Amino acid sequence: MTGASVAGPAAAYWLARAGHDVTVVEAAPELREGGQNIDVRGTGREVIRLMGLEDAVRGRNTGEVGTRFVDERGAAVAEFPVDGRAGTDGPTAELEILRGALARLLADACPPAVTWRFGDRIAGLAQDDGGVDVEFAGGARERFALVVVAEGVGSRTREMVFGSSPRERALGMYSAYGTIPRTTADDDWWRVHIAPGARQVMLRPDDVGGTRANLNFRTATPELDGLDDAATRAALRSRFAGLGWETPRILDGFDSADDLYVDWLRQIDCPTWHHGRVCLLGDAAWCVTPIGGGGTSLAITGAYVLAAYLSQAPYPEAFARYEQWMRPLVTDAQRLPPGVPRIAAPASRAGVRLLRLGTRVAALPLVRSLAARLTTGPKTARELPVPAA
Repeated sequence: MTGASVAGPAAAYWLARAGHDVTVVEAAPELREGGQNIDVRGTGREVIRLMGLEDAVRGRNTGEVGTRFVDERGAAVAEFPVDGRAGTDGPTAELEILRGALARLLADACPPAVTWRFGDRIAGLAQDDGGVDVEFAGGARERFALVVVAEGVGSRTREMVFGSSPRERALGMYSAYGTIPRTTADDDWWRVHIAPGARQVMLRPDDVGGTRANLNFRTATPELDGLDDAATRAALRSRFAGLGWETPRILDGFDSADDLYVDWLRQIDCPTWHHGRVCLLGDAAWCVTPIGGGGTSLAITGAYVLAAYLSQAPYPEAFARYEQWMRPLVTDAQRLPPGVPRIAAPASRAGVRLLRLGTRVAALPLVRSLAARLTTGPKTARELPVPAA
C-alpha cells in the first residue's frame, strides 16, 4: 500500500481485517497532521459507521456551523446552516474534520499487524505471475502479492505502471490552502467571498485553535507550477492585490504559514484502475477535486469495496468487481454542473452580482431543502459488498 492520507489507511484497515499482511509506505517522515477541512458524506459515512468511527469523527468536528457568503465588507449575502438532519447536508456537512485528523483516526484504528514505513517511497517495481518486486528509494527490495496505489492525484507509482494512459483533466483553477492565526473576529462559519477577476477568498474554523484559509482563482495555464515558495507567495499577492474583506490578513498569514499548499486542480480519468497485480485507489485513480466534491467519501468507500472483493475472489476478478462497483459513483462525482467552475468564480462585477443573487435564492428554505439533495455526497441504492467471513 502506498500513501497514508485517507484512502491508504482505510484500505489497510479493511485488508488487515480480512487477514492480509499489509505494509503502508508513505513518503512523508510521519503521518501528516492538519490539512484542510474535509467532509464525510453518503456511502463514505456508512463505511465510517461500519468501522465504528462515526463518534470519533464527530468528536474531531471542526465546529463549522454552516456556509456564509459575504461581500467585500464581510456582510452576509446568503447563509446555509447545518441542521443535522439526515440527508440535509448543504455545502457544510454534519461531519466536517481536518484531513490529518481523519487520517490519524483511520491509522490508529488499524490492527497492530499493519506495518508502517514512513520517509520512503517506491522507486521501481516489476511484476510477474507470482508477485510484485518493489524497489524502495531507501534501498530496500521486497516482494509483495499485490500493490495498492493511493498516493494522490500526482502519483509517481501510477505513472510507472500505467504510463500515459491516465489522463489529467484540468479545471482551470488554482487553490491555495494554509493555516493562519485565529482572531476574535473569526466565527464558526465557512465564510466565502466571491470577487471579480475570477477569485474566491475563504475562511473556515478548525478544532485546534487556528483558521484555515483558501485563495482560489481561475486561470488558463498552470502558471504557479515550478515556482519556489517565495515566488508562489509573491504571485498570490499580485493576483489578490486590492481585494477587501480579510484578503490582506490571509496574504500576510500565508507569508509565514508552514503548511501553505498550492494545487492546480485537475481530475484523473483512467481507462482502467488495475494492471496485473497493481491497483489504483482514491485520487490516484479518479481525483474529483474539491470542485466536484466527495473525494474523501469516495476514498473511504473505495477502500472498503476493494478489500471486500479481495476477501471474496482472487485479485484479477476482485479488481474487476471493485472497479465495476465504484465506476458509477466516480463518474457521477466527476460530472460537474454546466459552466463550473467559471460561474462559481466570475470574472466580471456583473457576474459576481448575479452569483450573489443566485446564492440568496438558493438560501431560501424551500430551495435549500431541494438543493441539499445535490450535496449529499457519493451515494448509491446498491448494497455495499459484504466481506467474506
